[in-house]
Amino acid sequence: MKRIPISLLAIAVFTAMAILALTVKRQLTVLPVVHAQNGCTNATLSGNYGFTFSGFQLQSPGAGKGHGKSVPFYGEGLATLDGAGNFSEAFTFSQNGALPGDSYVTSTGSSTGTYTVNPDCTGVAIATPGSGGDNSTFVIVGGGAEILSTTISAPDTLNADFKKQ
Repeated sequence: MKRIPISLLAIAVFTAMAILALTVKRQLTVLPVVHAQNGCTNATLSGNYGFTFSGFQLQSPGAGKGHGKSVPFYGEGLATLDGAGNFSEAFTFSQNGALPGDSYVTSTGSSTGTYTVNPDCTGVAIATPGSGGDNSTFVIVGGGAEILSTTISAPDTLNADFKKQ
């Protein structure tokens, strides 16, 4: 008679251990550990990058229709990064379609500046004053294959996606 309770106890302990093992394994696979990429430097960004951008830009105050308002702003271009912290870019952009009397609605531009990459693959790009560019923060993706960027120059808001050629 002692064998039946001991056998039932052994089965209960075995079942509890099996359930516990499955639960722990499931929790480990459901909650993966996430680490920031590490080991980036200015040299991570080198070469030509095609890019697209979109956002909103504040129009200069004035008498024309649409001035003093934020309007959609979008375009594409080519950036060259030298791996030592310097960049140049040329781009074409459009603002809010066609506003009557505005000749700059669709145009080309360029800018130059410097960039600094942090070890966690984030960074900041600072446009040379007067060169036509905006300052931005960015994150490097895929070991330098792509850069995701957000402008930090007020009053504009602009996001860009750079892809290495």
